[in-house]
Amino acid sequence: MHARVGDSLLSLAQATGLPSLFVVGTGKNVGKTVTMRAIYEACIARGIAPALTSIGRDGEAIDAGDAQPKPRLFLRPGTAIATARDVLPRSPASEMLALSDLRTAAGTLVYARVRHAANYELVGPPTASGIRETVNALANMAPYVIVDGAIDRIAALAGGNDAIVVACGASAANAMDEAVADVRALVRRLRVPRVEPDAPQVRIDGALTPGMAAELIRANERRSVVVADPTKIALTGKAALHALERLDLRCERPLRVVAVTAASIGRDRTFDPAAFARAVAEATALPTFDVYAAEAA
Repeated sequence: MHARVGDSLLSLAQATGLPSLFVVGTGKNVGKTVTMRAIYEACIARGIAPALTSIGRDGEAIDAGDAQPKPRLFLRPGTAIATARDVLPRSPASEMLALSDLRTAAGTLVYARVRHAANYELVGPPTASGIRETVNALANMAPYVIVDGAIDRIAALAGGNDAIVVACGASAANAMDEAVADVRALVRRLRVPRVEPDAPQVRIDGALTPGMAAELIRANERRSVVVADPTKIALTGKAALHALERLDLRCERPLRVVAVTAASIGRDRTFDPAAFARAVAEATALPTFDVYAAEAA
C-alpha cells in the first residue's frame, strides 16, 4: 500500500479524537491486514508507537485455511502487542508486559513490547468482551490502539470508542457490482444514526433479527426502530439494505466509520482500480482508498 494512503487513513481516524481504530472487512482476503499495516506504518512515520491486536489470527506466513501466502506484520521496536504467548518469536526476544487470564485459539493471551524489529503474528481473544478488555488494557500501554477486525465479529465494536475503517475487495465477490453492494450494506448498517429523543419509536431489546425486521416491514412500521448500537442489527447484504430502506432504523450509541479501503486485486479476479474506488466511494459516501493501486475517491 502506498504510504500516502496509510497516512490519509490515520489522519481521518485521529480527526475523530477516538483512542483506537478497528479495521473490519466484508469478507476474507479483502485487505484488512494490508490496511492495518499501512496505518501502523503511518504511526511509526509520525513517531507514534501504537499497540496492535487482532480478532482472529493475522501476520502468519501461510493461511491455515487455503495454504496461500498472507501479508506479514513487520513490527518496529516500541510497539505493544496482545497475542498468544505461543506465537511470540523466540528470537529476537520481546519484552513481556503482562500475562492475561484470557485465552486465544493458540493459547494464553499475553501483552508484550517489541524490542527488536521482526515479523510478528497476532492472535487475539475470540469473544467481543475479551477484545474490549484487551483494547482497554493496550490503551494503558500505548498512545493509540489498532485492531485487525473481522466481519463476523463486529460485536466487539459495541461499547467502544473506536474509529472504524471498512475493507472490501475483489476476493469476497464474484463481480464488482456485488462487492460494491456488500460494502454499501455493511457501511450503512454500521452508520445507523442516533435516535431522536422525542421521535415515536419502537425499542428492540437485544438483536434485530431478520424475522423481526420482516414483521415490522409487513406491518408498515413508520416509527423509529431503535437498537442499542449498530452491532445489534443481525442483518447482512441484501436483507440489511432492504430493512434500511423500508424502516427508520436508529440506535442509541452510533459508531464512527471514517473510510473504506478497496482491494481491487483478488486471488481469483481483478477489478479496474479507479472504477472500483469510485463506485465504492459513491455507494458509501466515504473517502475510499485502493490498498494496492493507491487510487482514491
